[in-house]
Order: sequence, then structure tokens, then C-alpha cells
Amino acid sequence: MDKDKILKEQVQELDLDEIMAKYDKESNYRKLSGMQLKIVTALAIMFSVFQLYTAIFGVLPAQLQRSVHVAFAFVLTFLLYPLNDKMPKNKMHWIDISLAVISGFVGLYITFNYHALIMRAGEQNSLDIFVAILAVLFVLEAARRVVGLPIVIISSTFLLYGKFGAFLPGFLNHRGYSIGRIVSHMYYTTEGILGTPIGVSSTFIFLFILFGAFLDKTGIGKFFIDLANAIAGKSIGGPAKVAVLSSALTGTISGSSVANTVGTGSFTIPLMKSLGYKPEFAGAVEAAASTGGQIMPPIMGAAAFLMSEFIGIPYGTIAKSAIIPALLYFSGIWIMVDLEARKTGLKGVEASKLPKLGKVLKERWYLFAPIFVIIYMLMSGTTPIKAALYGIYSSILVGAVKKETRMNLGTLLEALETGAKGALGVAIACACAGIIVGTVTLTGLGLKMGNGLVALAGGKLLPTLVLTMISSLILGMGAPTTANYIITSTIAAPALLKLGVNVLTAHMFVFYFGIIADITPPVALAAFAGSAIAKSDPIKTGINASKLAIAAFLIPYMFVINPQLLLINTTGFEIVQITVTSLIGMVGIGVAMQGYLMGKVNPLLRVLFMAGGLFLIDPGLYTDLIGIAIIGLGVAYQWFKYKKPAAANA
Repeated sequence: MDKDKILKEQVQELDLDEIMAKYDKESNYRKLSGMQLKIVTALAIMFSVFQLYTAIFGVLPAQLQRSVHVAFAFVLTFLLYPLNDKMPKNKMHWIDISLAVISGFVGLYITFNYHALIMRAGEQNSLDIFVAILAVLFVLEAARRVVGLPIVIISSTFLLYGKFGAFLPGFLNHRGYSIGRIVSHMYYTTEGILGTPIGVSSTFIFLFILFGAFLDKTGIGKFFIDLANAIAGKSIGGPAKVAVLSSALTGTISGSSVANTVGTGSFTIPLMKSLGYKPEFAGAVEAAASTGGQIMPPIMGAAAFLMSEFIGIPYGTIAKSAIIPALLYFSGIWIMVDLEARKTGLKGVEASKLPKLGKVLKERWYLFAPIFVIIYMLMSGTTPIKAALYGIYSSILVGAVKKETRMNLGTLLEALETGAKGALGVAIACACAGIIVGTVTLTGLGLKMGNGLVALAGGKLLPTLVLTMISSLILGMGAPTTANYIITSTIAAPALLKLGVNVLTAHMFVFYFGIIADITPPVALAAFAGSAIAKSDPIKTGINASKLAIAAFLIPYMFVINPQLLLINTTGFEIVQITVTSLIGMVGIGVAMQGYLMGKVNPLLRVLFMAGGLFLIDPGLYTDLIGIAIIGLGVAYQWFKYKKPAAANA
């Protein structure tokens, strides 16, 4: 039996829906039929139409826009996601239908009573309080179904803190609040459930998810994989490099590290295994690369839009600041993959079995157009809403180039439905994270946590960074990109701000560590999804993924120490210098981690390569010279030890 046949059988054996359902709660929704399917489809399309209408003709007042958004999210979540695993997956249950109807009315309560609620602000009546209690409970239950327990546990803990904080010691103590005061703050202000997170979800994020749904109809996913194969497939360790490149490309439009892992990994992981990669390494490569998609401009898992709103910095500035760190992250994985392949003697795929680069670009180059439209408009200062709208328009135009991707009424409606369903997880996660933000604003916990972490670290920057990293990794476990950024920026970032760290730098620091929680054991959802495809040990896969993503653990410290890595107060020459020297530094770190360069690297030399790499990642003339000298000497030693004797004997 030849390799191609074996590979096809391995791919066919994978139950991707089951893997997605297990590691990505958002994918585990009912597969309906008949009238029930038509009802849900109609509601999903109406959701997208509402978002497009307000984007084109003007967003409604904040609480109206957000309450309608939440109402749609409530109804669709309860209809699509069953109460538990024992419920039928092919039809709605009467309990879920009842919850959908009631939650829909709760979501629209503010819409229908908008002016009356404004008139009695701060003096809610008994019905207002009852509806607010239901709203909080519905948010928690919807989050349990579509996002998972971690964020529900964290949000519930914060609610309990709001009620019982008077009984806690030290900096956590506050006077305590009544249930009525807590739920009113959560639901009838723009600081809780209907706060900034859901505000961004109901405008920018929904439209970018919808853009991704329209872009998918053009066949861009297959184009990215074919392009990656054409570029890297035949090189040493080709399939692993294809995984890195295709995941980086997909990450520009994907909002989920797990979905990215399963989507591209269903092809790349079996291919890596067929060419000799160990299962744990194959799953880890895809998981690490796919997780990096969340820090890849221009969309960055949609969290960058939240960051822009939270810290008041234009989105284009944030996306631009993420370019060098993202380049270093993927370069680091690429280097590690290349060294692993050379160490184990793994080859690439035969050129005859790969698409030709010229042909791929000639036939489908135009598929890049919508992404370039988005990037150009965001960087030129256009609002994200307008940029997303033009991205959707350009996707429709690009799809019209070829008959097989030309959108008719049916495919347009499918894209609207897919976009709405894809936005549910983000909307509910943002609503649930709003409870955390609401508690922080009500009790002043953010400042207290910041003071507490700084005090615990003795007022020193480096220990505070370590404690903030650990907090962000823990808080980010099991939470989607947008939610974990909201949590980490609310709880962990104030500690760095307290020590005078630049606001963008502080938020990027917690954002990075919240993201890489997806590949950091013990709760490493992307790594576990990769291990399910690779049929490998999940913890070993997570450890391998963390090792491959070593850059993500180092770079945040470097851009706190020197913000030039984020292009803050830097020149064009400095940008080139930082990029080149940092890439050389990543080579040094990769050699240290893999223990291989032209041959085995001894332990002492590995330490020196690591030191040289760290010197080079930190921008600065003297550190660069020291780093280049160390790595240069290391490379020379390896060459004289392995390559020169081989050349002499040739």
C-alpha cells in the first residue's frame, strides 16, 4: 500500500466534527432539519441583517444596539446548544425552546422599556430587578453551553465577591453590595453585561466574523493550503512548514485557535506523520502555529478591537505593533521545525505531488484582495465597521470572478447564517466577561489586584511580570480569545500599569500569555485538539507545543523591557535592525531548544546559544553585538566540528 493511500485513509478515519465538539464548545451545536432548521436559519439570517443594517445606516444608541445583539445571541444559543449531552442533537427540546423564548424577552426588555429605564435610572422597580437577575442567570447558562465552564466559574466567583467581599481580609475587602445593586449594575449600565466587550461584539467583531464567512465562500481556505504547499512542501520537513505557513495565513481571518488547528491540521498532521514525524510533534506543530494565528495581524482573533476600545488607541496602531512579535513567533516555530527535520532526517513531499507556485498564484492571486482591502482601510484610519463592510463587499466581488465561487442568493444567505452562528460564542463570551468587568468597576477590584500583585512581587518589575504571566496563563485557560483578553486585561494588566509600563505594552503582555494558554498544559485546548487528530498523548503534545512556541514566552518580556519591538517611538532603520537581529536571535534560541545545528550541540553550547539569542531579541547596539558574537562563535564551532571534516572527506 503506497503512502498516498495510507494518508487518505488516515484523513478519512478522522471524525473532525467529534474533535471540534470535544475541544471547541462553539462547534457542538444541534444539526437540525425540517421546520426547526428553517426557524433557526431565519433567525440567524435576521441577526446578520440587523448587524449589517446598523453598520450601513448607523449604529443604534449603545444599550439598544447591545440589548438586541444579546437577545439574538440568547435565542440562537438556547435553540442550537442543548442543555446537556443527553439531550437530542437533531431536534430542539421543549426546555430549550422555553428558555429561548424567555431569554429573548429578557434581552429585549431594555429595548422595549428604554426611555422608562432612563427615567428611573438607579431606582429600578421589582420587575426590573427580577429581569436583571434572569439576565445574569441566562448569560451564565448560555456561556456554560457555548463557551465552557471555566469562564462561568470565574464570572460566578466575581459575582460572589461582589456580594460577600465585606467578609474578605486585606486588599480584597470592600463594603459589599445587595443582590439588587449588583444585578442592576450588571444589566442596566454600560459597565457590565452590556459594557464595552458586548459593545465591540455588537459592532466590529460581528462584522469581521461575517467577513470571514463571506471570504470562506471564495475558497480562500484551500488557496492558503495550496499556496503553503507550493512554497514549503518540498523543503526539508515540508509538511510541518506547510502547517506553520497555512496556519499563519488562516490566522489572519480565523478567530479560534482550536478551529484553526482542526481545519488545517486535518490535512497537515496526517501528512507529517506519514513522512516520519512523531505524533506528539506533529500535533504540537499544528497547535502552536494555529494558536499563533490569534496574534497575527490584521484581525488577531478579534481581541485587538477590544484592546483598541479599552485603551483608546487606534486599531491600526495595535495591528502595526503586533507585526514584529508575530513574525518572531512564526519564525521561531519555523526554525524549530527545520532543525527537528534535519536532526531526524525528514524530507519534504515529492515536487510532482505538490501544486506549482506559479500556477496557484496565476489562477487565484485575486483571493488576497479582500484581505488587502481590510488592511489598507484599517491602516489608513478608516473605522473598523467601514473596513469590515468593504471587506464583505470585496469578498462578494472576488467570488464573482469564477463561476464555481460566484455567490447567488442561496450562498449569500448561507454566509449570513454561518456568520451569525460563528458570532454566538464571541457574543456570549463577551457578555459573560462583562460580569467580570462589571464587578471590577463596582468594587474597584482591578486597582486592588494590581496593588496586590505589585506588593507580592516586592515592587520589582521582573517578579511582577512573572506573577502577571502566571495569572494570565491561568485566567486564559479554556477561554476563547476575546474572553481571555477581557479577563486578563481587567485583572492582570493593572499590576504592570502600576509600575509605569506603557499601556499598549501592558495589554499586549497579558494578551500574549492569555493566548498561549491554549497550548500550555494542563488545559491546552488547541494542543489537545491537535493530539486528537495525531492520536498522540495530549500532555506530551502540549509540552511539545509549548517548546515550539518558546518565542511567545520570551517576546512579551522583551517588549516590556524595550517597547521598540512594538514599533513604539522607533525609526525605519531601527525597525530593520530590530527585525534582522531578532530573527538571528530566534535561530540561537531554536538551536538551544533543539540541541542541533549541523550535528548534536553539547549542553554548554546550548546555554551559550540561548544567551546569544536573548541578547539579540533585546533591541540595543551592545546587546546585538554581544549576541551576534556568541552565536557566530557557536556556529563556527559547529561548522569546524561537523561540516569541515565532512567536506575534507568528500
